[in-house]
Amino acid sequence: MKTALVLGGGGFIGGHLAKRLKEEGLWVRVVDIKDKHEFWKQNEICQEYVSGDLRDPNFVESVFDREFDEVYQLAADMGGAGYIFTGDNDANVMHNSGLVNLNIVHYATQAKVKRVFYSSSACIYPEHNQLDPDNPNCEESSAYPANPDSEYGWEKLFSERLFLAFNRNYSLDCKVARYHNIFGPKGAWRDGKEKAPAAMCRKVAESDGEIEVWGDGKQTRSFMYIDECVDATIRLMRQDNFRGPVNIGSEEMVSINKLAQIAIDCSGKDIKINNIDGQDFIDKYGFPCPLGVKGRNSDNRLYLKKIGWEPSMNLREGMEITFKWINEQVNEK
Repeated sequence: MKTALVLGGGGFIGGHLAKRLKEEGLWVRVVDIKDKHEFWKQNEICQEYVSGDLRDPNFVESVFDREFDEVYQLAADMGGAGYIFTGDNDANVMHNSGLVNLNIVHYATQAKVKRVFYSSSACIYPEHNQLDPDNPNCEESSAYPANPDSEYGWEKLFSERLFLAFNRNYSLDCKVARYHNIFGPKGAWRDGKEKAPAAMCRKVAESDGEIEVWGDGKQTRSFMYIDECVDATIRLMRQDNFRGPVNIGSEEMVSINKLAQIAIDCSGKDIKINNIDGQDFIDKYGFPCPLGVKGRNSDNRLYLKKIGWEPSMNLREGMEITFKWINEQVNEK
């Protein structure tokens, strides 16, 4: 039986990925700092769930106590705009994720694992290439000269180089992908760690009159449904001709106001969008409105060329599934 190790498998993408691998017949070990997945039962996603701190080298060494055919590294200190872009969590984001990746790449090499996937982020792309909301440039080759808009992006870029350096010097077979705003059910939907699609769905589910959207709502993004992200990740991992880094995301770019309207349409409610920024935002929250770059959209040409696959689900389909699940969570609370 093939074996897989999913680091960060107690999180959103990791949980869905582990579940798919187990359904394919792999023996799966999930490792996470959380003592369980918040939304999946253990037997749904893995044969073994191990809770521990991947910043601890002794713990990481113990995790690699057997041969693994596939290792997926998704563990990171991260969250939505309210977590990443305020500046309050910069040191923790860089320190925690940096230690995790340094430990993992070292002990994966020592254990001679067969191949490793590292989940990077679209946040590595230069801020100056994403100032025009209608024409952002997120082609893989545009990553340098480097100028990410957050410390989260800088740490991700460093770790890309870390994994690829271990490939060159120690023959660690690694694949690197830059995720673009993955969303879907069974992930964070409140408490500041949720991404924009989940936040919009929650706000709509809780409201009967209006919802608040940070900024003018004209900033643009693309969002990829979780099942397609898992498909793309596994396809990249299991081919032998291309290492990356490569984008994994959707090319269906929308404004944040449009995303909010899609959530409203999914609900069937008559809700108004209230944009908030500037001094009004500071008065309410105590810090400047965290927006990120003005425009970001996945460029999928390289993935299509190298892997021969592209996503097919549109944003509305994914949002309908996600809204239904988040609405259930809100009603239960």
